[in-house]
Order: sequence, then structure tokens, then C-alpha cells
Amino acid sequence: MNLHHAFEKDNEKQVVDNEKKNIDNGNESITEDAAADKNAENETSEQSADEKMADLENKYLRLAAEFDNYRKRTARERLEFMMTAGEDLICGLLPVIDDFERAIKAIDETDDAKAIREGVELIYNKLFKYLESCGLKKIDAVGKALNTDEHEAVTKFPAPAADQKGKVIDVIQHGYTLNGKIIRYAKVVVGE
Repeated sequence: MNLHHAFEKDNEKQVVDNEKKNIDNGNESITEDAAADKNAENETSEQSADEKMADLENKYLRLAAEFDNYRKRTARERLEFMMTAGEDLICGLLPVIDDFERAIKAIDETDDAKAIREGVELIYNKLFKYLESCGLKKIDAVGKALNTDEHEAVTKFPAPAADQKGKVIDVIQHGYTLNGKIIRYAKVVVGE
């Protein structure tokens, strides 16, 4: 029995050794499979990284092109808006209004100019109504306290009455606002 017992132990040892070898071989094959999987995964991740990089580059180029188009479009629109803005036109017409006002005063000094005066007044009123419809408004100054936000004091003059000290007693050149923005200050004479 000892011999038989020894033989069984030897067999068991061989089986255990074989199983260990199989396990080791299995581990090696598992390790080889894992390495192959990792290589494939690395290739896939490298490929997907390249694809991602190409995709991001494409998106960047598209975004840069869109921004450039936007910048050009807004610059073109801004230029068109500036060219069509009415402020320059109205500022150019203000000297004409001043000339009409001077002509009206000059006509008062002549005896036979009543018809001419009426004609000039009609032209003046028509032109001024048009400008008012565009947003132009005359700054009222006579009798008001000097306001440096609206008035430019050209000279001081002795006030005819005590209550007119520090107030506007005459307007040399009218001031105007366009849609609430002052485009020309009123040149005034202030009482002292």
C-alpha cells in the first residue's frame, strides 16, 4: 500500500504541476491577448485621437471663417449706416437756417420788402418743419438761466432788469438738438 500510496501522491503532484503549467500558459495567453487588445485599443485610440484632432481642426476653421464673415458684414453694415445717417445732412443745413433768420431780420429794415419777407418766411417754415419731422428741435434760451449743457455764453451785457441777471437776454445763434442729442450749442448773451 505504501507503493500505491506513493504512486498516487506522485500522480497528484504531476496533475498539480500540469495544472500550474496550464494556468501559467493560460496566463501567458491571457497576457498575450490582453497585450493584443491593448495594442488594438491604442491603435483605435490613436486613430480616434487623430479623427478627433481633425474634427476639432475642421470646427476651428469653420468658426474662424464664420467670425471673419461676421466681422466683414458688421463693418459693411456700419459703413452703410454712417453713410445714410441724417446728422451730417442736418448739420449742413443749419447754416442755411441761420441765413434765413438773418435775411428775415434784414428784410424788416426795408419798406418794400413785405412780399419778399412772406416768401422767405414760407421757405423757412417749410424747411424747418421738415427738419423737425426728422427730429430737429430748437433749444429755447431767451429768459432762461444760463445752462452750460445747452448754452455757450458769447458775451455779457448789463441786464435790463434785476431779475434777468444770470439769464439769457439774447440769442446770437440758436442751438439745436437732434432726437434729444445736442448737435449745436446756443450762442447767447447773458445779463449781468
